[in-house]
Amino acid sequence: MARKSKLNRPRRIRKGEAGYGKKKFVVNVRGKKGNVKTVRFGSASMEIKRDSAARRRNFRARHRCASATDKTTPRYWSCKFWEKGRTVSSLTRRKK
Repeated sequence: MARKSKLNRPRRIRKGEAGYGKKKFVVNVRGKKGNVKTVRFGSASMEIKRDSAARRRNFRARHRCASATDKTTPRYWSCKFWEKGRTVSSLTRRKK
C-alpha cells in the first residue's frame, strides 16, 4: 500500500526509497494538468550551508531563485530551502 503524503510538504528521502543516496529531499506537488508529481531534489552528498550570507547570495544568484515560481521543479524547492530565515526543520516539520 502506497503512503499518502501531503502536497507541498518536503521531507527527507527514507532508506530503501527511490532516490535514496542520490537525492536528499522529496516533495509531492500537483502538476499543471492536475496530476500528482514527485519531485526529488538536493544532493545527498552535500550539506546546506546557508548560514553564510555570501554563500546564500551566490547560490540564489547561480540558480536564478528570484524567477523560480514553478513548484513542479527541483529548482523551486532548492531555492525555498536557501531563503533567508528558513531552516530545514521548519520546512520539513509535520504540522499536527
